[in-house]
Amino acid sequence: MSGATGERDALVARLAVAGCVAADEEADELVAAAAGDAEMLERLVARRVVGEPLAWVTGTVQFLGHRVRVHPGVYVPRWQTEMLAARAVELLPEGGLAADLCTGAGAIAIAMARARPGARVVATDLDPAACRCARANAIAGAHAGGSVGAVVVLAGHLADPVPAELHGLFDVVVAVVPYVPSEEIPYLPRDVREHEPLRALDGGPGGVRLLEQAVWAGAGLLRNGGSLLLELGGDQHRAMLPVLQAAGYGPLRVLVDDDGDVRAVEARYR
Repeated sequence: MSGATGERDALVARLAVAGCVAADEEADELVAAAAGDAEMLERLVARRVVGEPLAWVTGTVQFLGHRVRVHPGVYVPRWQTEMLAARAVELLPEGGLAADLCTGAGAIAIAMARARPGARVVATDLDPAACRCARANAIAGAHAGGSVGAVVVLAGHLADPVPAELHGLFDVVVAVVPYVPSEEIPYLPRDVREHEPLRALDGGPGGVRLLEQAVWAGAGLLRNGGSLLLELGGDQHRAMLPVLQAAGYGPLRVLVDDDGDVRAVEARYR
């Protein structure tokens, strides 16, 4: 066994003991982030084994084939959200207008802008740290080469900071609001529960408080025929059906993953 192989095996074992499920993949991420600096690697590993999210430790996460920066303290984009982002891209016409509410690091907004260079994307978030991170990603996307649509990041709650002159003009509104039921927060993984911002997770009793607000926010932004996309889970789509109907949306489409788990809903505004 070579020294390098032995060191990597020891790193994988250390991560596994700390509870990292994908220890092999995480070891590669950490080694790459350290770029050959042994002291740096040790500092990164020490942060990870106490539960700090991997994306905070390495500074980035992969999302729809691109690297997205994630600053410490900002909600980490999940791979489960990629399906929602891909559907948002499908619905957004070239030259269209989209809103990404509760944008976090800006992963969905940047994905739409990359795929639709002629579109305009407005991203909002209540958290100043998230807004700074999303703006950094928007700038990085604009400087990465190739055509990228315009992304404007605004601080505020859901649709509140969106200029009034844009209301009723959006083709797509997508929102990944906090939707974890308050009663389920204690059962989240340790690194999520102890490190990621509770405000980005806790959706109140049943997890539907912010989902309901996003439904009405979308109704104020969308044009006739525009589409709302909401990430949710469990049976929350059933609770959202009467809210969507009351807000003026058409039939509900439930988006499920390959395992049959509900991931999001899509509704057209009439």
